[in-house]
Amino acid sequence: MNTLVEKAKTYRLPNPTTPEDLACNLRHTLRFGDKVITADYYYNGSGNSYFAAIYEFLDDSQTDCDDPIGLAEVSLVNFADEGHAIAWALSKVKE
Repeated sequence: MNTLVEKAKTYRLPNPTTPEDLACNLRHTLRFGDKVITADYYYNGSGNSYFAAIYEFLDDSQTDCDDPIGLAEVSLVNFADEGHAIAWALSKVKE
């Protein structure tokens, strides 16, 4: 099993989903161009319990909160807070 799938299961990330569903179920959801970034908390006992995920739109519409999105990347490390998790995601979508 690949790491993306393992992390998605650990963090209970839906795939596929919609931006609206993410916004209703995760702490932070941001639209960044053609990507949707999420950051949330998952207790792991180390003190670094925040993670980030990046979703991509699965169709060309990208205008509605009900358009389908799929998981593209999940942070393999955990962060001290949601700000660092979001910073990681932003650095990935700018590449």
